[in-house]
Amino acid sequence: MADEGRFANQASIPVQISRKPFEGAHSIESLFRTIREYLLSKDIAVAHCESPYFSKGLLNRLRMVWWASRLEGSIFHVTGDIQFVVLGLSRHKSILTIHDLNILNRLKGIRRAVIRLFWFQLPLRKASQVTVISEATKQELLREFPMDEHRIHVIPDCVSPIFQPCPRPFRSECPVILQIGTKQNKNLSRLIKAIEGINCKLHIVGKPQGDLVKELELHNIDHKFSVNLSEQEIYQAYCECDLVAMVSTEEGFGMPIIEAQFVERPVVTSDCSSMPEVAGQGAILVDPLDWKAIRIGISRILDEPELRRKLVDWGRDNRTRFSIEMVSEQYLRVYFSIQEEGFS
Repeated sequence: MADEGRFANQASIPVQISRKPFEGAHSIESLFRTIREYLLSKDIAVAHCESPYFSKGLLNRLRMVWWASRLEGSIFHVTGDIQFVVLGLSRHKSILTIHDLNILNRLKGIRRAVIRLFWFQLPLRKASQVTVISEATKQELLREFPMDEHRIHVIPDCVSPIFQPCPRPFRSECPVILQIGTKQNKNLSRLIKAIEGINCKLHIVGKPQGDLVKELELHNIDHKFSVNLSEQEIYQAYCECDLVAMVSTEEGFGMPIIEAQFVERPVVTSDCSSMPEVAGQGAILVDPLDWKAIRIGISRILDEPELRRKLVDWGRDNRTRFSIEMVSEQYLRVYFSIQEEGFS
């Protein structure tokens, strides 16, 4: 661990600031809780403050900035989604984590301008250091907001220790395909079209969006939805599946790819955005805009046992990059660099 794993004094202990999560939205909180617990096991203290307000509506968000301005400490790390609270930390050394820019790609007009200014442009100016979770996100950020790239640190997500290998025979006669998430970028419409006529069951973790249920019924897809799962229940969903599909049109990272590799399941994912970077060799890459390509990728996993074995082996090698030890060490280095700036 860097610098003997100790901060200079109580006042210099980093404080991670997190959002107040809505029901079913705990991925960021789970990630940084895992990191804090690991560091604490090494006798390295990192404090945590959760916003007392949901990030919804102008008044609540103003309250959040005011709340942040009253926090005590010298090093603050805003862990994602509520970047605007950095505006209340102007007198402090602050670290800002940006997970993706998907919201800017979805919005247009005045709403996009507001989000761009208060979630990205102004917070990026205020933050001492910025972390992103993939090289793809870093490059997208630099295209949208030119800045000194030395301020940006690429630190990938790590996987909770609960995700362990869970071997089971592959059910080629009727495999279970696991899909995590239902937002528009998850590309479920094309996935549904791709598996039409394949004897399989689609397990979707997330709330149905729009006409999703109608599409599943129209294409006669055997399916089930699971919502508000605990981390243990999500792990169990991986254990009970035969392969994982993540054919998103864009991702800041792609956590299900790595979770599948830790559980040792073959993966089909997209050949764009951050997903090839994250998957390494441990996945079949397909064009997410071509449902026929998605179908071919899934069919290869169903029909080729040797390919399935190789994908799991390659995923086993790839997942070492995302261990909690390696990711925690990288965040620790950023914390120490901020501390050293304070002493210079």
